[in-house]
Amino acid sequence: MALSAAASAWLQFAICAFLIGVAGTRLSRYGDMIADKTGMGATWIGLLLMATVTSLPELVTGVSAVSLAQAPDIAVGNVLGACVINLSMLVVLDLLDRGESVYTRASQGHILSAGFGVILAGFIGANLLFAQHGWVQAIGFVGVYSPFVVIVYFVAMRTLFRYERRNRAEFVEEKVERYPHVTLRQAYVRYAIAASFVVGAGIWLPYIGEQLAGAMQWQQSFVGSLFIALATTLPEITVTVAALKLGALDLAVSNLLGSNLFNLLILAIDDVFYLKGPILSHVSVVHAVSAFSMVMMNGVVVVGLLYRPKGRVFRTVGWSSMVLLTIYLVNASFLYLFQG
Repeated sequence: MALSAAASAWLQFAICAFLIGVAGTRLSRYGDMIADKTGMGATWIGLLLMATVTSLPELVTGVSAVSLAQAPDIAVGNVLGACVINLSMLVVLDLLDRGESVYTRASQGHILSAGFGVILAGFIGANLLFAQHGWVQAIGFVGVYSPFVVIVYFVAMRTLFRYERRNRAEFVEEKVERYPHVTLRQAYVRYAIAASFVVGAGIWLPYIGEQLAGAMQWQQSFVGSLFIALATTLPEITVTVAALKLGALDLAVSNLLGSNLFNLLILAIDDVFYLKGPILSHVSVVHAVSAFSMVMMNGVVVVGLLYRPKGRVFRTVGWSSMVLLTIYLVNASFLYLFQG
């Protein structure tokens, strides 16, 4: 018996999400092996590498969405939705860590990452609103906001590097041969194999998103922001939980916030590959909701890390996490109710 269009789309989505989850987790592990064996494992560069590696699904999916599937709403929704999901993962960390609140133990250096997230997300949200009123400046077919995003990203990376160097803070302790049973060559080969699965699934995902939107009569902006974003953030989720279990709370938090900064850089990359004009001029204004939700969530993280609240609501999570969860649920509800 043939599957209905909706059932077929959901089955393909489940398979694709499974591939990204498994291959993405392996990719992160082999990336960590390479970082360790090349001497980057205990450095800021190693953390930057891991944040970039776990964001590979968002990068491949976004480029595929704009260049092959011609679905810019899925690309933008994927980037901003993934950022919101990453920030909501702090709620999960707070729930799983039954000691003190994560906001009391995490380094205040994360405030820098969250602050740059506020700048970039607010700038993108504002340009989404400008684009809906036809106020867009472009360099060829690329919006002028994209070079700004690239510049701010690299300024953020340089600032974070200088901060860590000045404070001589390292997120993880250096260990000799954490993976003695695997050679560097084996790590490279396994990394390439895992990356090929992630790239293949990432290319496939936008087409599934289009099918899912059509079968369920949903807008692509909604599908991209919630379902595609959830699938592409599976590596970040897995790596973050694994880091927490190892007692590396700062590594878990830095992976989430670092991935968010790289995700916003991906938006500029998507703009370059979208040849029909500035990408923000060809998507729904509803994406601004996700952008400004990200601004508010980053603000909550900054307040939590500065104030360091110790109390928990009904012995579950702290007040900061409750606010983050509320913003995430309101964002998801708004995207569903006001699809545009």
